[in-house]
Amino acid sequence: MRALASVGICLALLGCAASGPLESDWQREQEAKNWHEELATLPPYPKRGSLIEFDAGPATDFRFFVDSASLSVGDDGVVRYVLVARSPQGAENVSFEGLRCSNGEYKIYATGLGDRSWVRNRDAHWRSLAQRAGMWRWVLAKDYFCPNRIPIRSIAEGVEALKSGGNARATGLRNDTGR
Repeated sequence: MRALASVGICLALLGCAASGPLESDWQREQEAKNWHEELATLPPYPKRGSLIEFDAGPATDFRFFVDSASLSVGDDGVVRYVLVARSPQGAENVSFEGLRCSNGEYKIYATGLGDRSWVRNRDAHWRSLAQRAGMWRWVLAKDYFCPNRIPIRSIAEGVEALKSGGNARATGLRNDTGR
């Protein structure tokens, strides 16, 4: 009986070690204090051929696209991309945005104009995805670019996630035809 209990304890400890080290509140606070955001350079305006549509859920009749040519993953852990939201009538809203995966925030760096130029957002600051100010951002983070609050490792991983309907590392996603 003791041997069985010892095996159980060993397996439990191995399971904890395999899931990665736990961070204390102090460690997370120190990381947040030491974090520095990279300068976000405005990308070229998106071209139709580089847009990849993603499923933003049933709560909207808009169609959402990411410009694959704009996708980047910074050393600061921010996933940056151009988002195109198209209404059923064909009107488009274009924005250059970032997702800070580790703490569930987004920022809008710039908005696209009708002449295919950018205007920087003068009120660009990090906002919580939890406020659900745009369900599409929450879905984009959770299912595509920030699986389990960890940023994609590469542009290729992000493009593959968009093309296949979700990131294979995201909890609850299947590797076949959908969610």
